[in-house]
Amino acid sequence: MEKNWQIRKALIQDSQGLQECMELAYSSYQSRMNGKRLPPMDVNYADEIKEFPCWVVESEKKIVGGLIMVFDKDYASVANIAVHPKSQGQGIGSGLLKFAEAVAKDKNYKELTLATHVLLSENISLYLHMGWVETQRDDTRVYFKKVIE
Repeated sequence: MEKNWQIRKALIQDSQGLQECMELAYSSYQSRMNGKRLPPMDVNYADEIKEFPCWVVESEKKIVGGLIMVFDKDYASVANIAVHPKSQGQGIGSGLLKFAEAVAKDKNYKELTLATHVLLSENISLYLHMGWVETQRDDTRVYFKKVIE
């Protein structure tokens, strides 16, 4: 299958499209959440784009995915990653994860971390399949790390 999407740096004018993408991506899990909204559904993405390194995935001039990272002195982290439900299964999620690894590697980090909700089993499976290692689990979150080679 030919890749018909591209990752690019998010611009402030992408904030509404990114908000809509994140809302739809996370709303598909709502039936598991006992009526609670997942935190990324309530983020102001204009602020995220201003304050954090953010990228969007664009396909046919629409935003179909997003990645937000955090770079601290001691670690690099995927703060948020999501793919529009209609665009899932095209390799966008794994492409964003590989992209995040490359960005972290370019910044000389040795590992990358992320966390997901314990009920998002599809995400957990994807991360494990891509070589991420579970490091911790609590009542609501599963934490992972990936050594960057």
